Amino acid sequence: MSTPAAGRLQDRLGRFGARVSGSTLRTGTGGFFSWWGNALASWLPPRVRQLLGMDRGRLLLLVEGDVLRLRLQRGDEIRDLGNVPSLQGLESRHDPLESVLGVRLSDLPRWLLLPAGSALRRRLPLPAAAAERLRDVVGFEIERQTPFTADAVAYDARVVARRDVEGPIDAELIAVPRVALDPQLAALGPVAPLLAGIDVAGTDGVPLQINLLAPAQRQRTRDPWQTWNLAFAAVAVVAAGLTLWQVLENRREAADDFDAQIAREAGPARRAAAQQQELVNLVEGQAFLQRTRAAYPTAVEVMDELSRRLPDGTYLEKLAIEENRLTLIGLSNEAPALIGRLQDSSLWRSPALAGALQTDPTTRKDRFTLTAELGPADTRKEAPRAAAGE
Repeated sequence: MSTPAAGRLQDRLGRFGARVSGSTLRTGTGGFFSWWGNALASWLPPRVRQLLGMDRGRLLLLVEGDVLRLRLQRGDEIRDLGNVPSLQGLESRHDPLESVLGVRLSDLPRWLLLPAGSALRRRLPLPAAAAERLRDVVGFEIERQTPFTADAVAYDARVVARRDVEGPIDAELIAVPRVALDPQLAALGPVAPLLAGIDVAGTDGVPLQINLLAPAQRQRTRDPWQTWNLAFAAVAVVAAGLTLWQVLENRREAADDFDAQIAREAGPARRAAAQQQELVNLVEGQAFLQRTRAAYPTAVEVMDELSRRLPDGTYLEKLAIEENRLTLIGLSNEAPALIGRLQDSSLWRSPALAGALQTDPTTRKDRFTLTAELGPADTRKEAPRAAAGE
């Protein structure tokens, strides 16, 4: 069953290129959001929707002889408000119903409701594409489906059945001859130009949710909640912006605090890292010195080795160890043979005489100066010599 909300939704979405007919909805992008918002609002209780201005309803005007009956329709509920005398022939620049309805009801859209027997209804099978411009399409069928021309009737159409999503549709043409409509409008007097639409009652008395009034003649009633809604929307947007800005500022402040904390802790960390590196360097240096020292013999080992290799007729005047260089200065009666005696030692290598031998006139021994390099023998140099000796 169609509802007044669907009729109002059709009226509202028409500006966005949308179409609501029966249970079928054709929308553009803006119309979809409007329909979606109304669909969500339908889940709210009726009283809440009324308080929020989402379901204001509409005022139905029924002309019955010399009496104008007023009815209020909200959702599926229709209730009588009362009767007023016919307004035919009344000339007034002001709204004659404003004093009767009060402030809250006078702002509602006003619809003329025609009795069920005043309309011609024809069911038409149409292609699915016709649903987009249903009113224009059925306008070409008026002369074929009714005994009237298009100018002689007020008409509208609705979709009553759809076989599938993209299949053909069953539309219903509702037309009311103007000879029957004009007396109804004349009975409304100055209220006629204020109509938002003209609907027709069904056999059960429920409006069909159509609008026979031409789009150019429909009175757009201003929603009294529109200003408040726009104000609330603006406040919500500003509040959301301020909230996002505050969150961003909080994140920036937290980042600045974190950077400051890192800066405070970076100094001790860098000093600790420097001290650790210095300690590592000291340990590595000590280990290097120990390895270097272990590679060279001690002075005691050198003197012990010399005492075993030098002949008895040889004594030293000077023994010097400078880094890895060994220097011997002394007298010997076997000076030329000292090189051979000092060869093949594991404590030094490359022994050699420095300078010529000089005979001491007192002792008749040769004065010599002998040098050698402390450390193990250089295998790279000794290997060729051993090969040459073989």
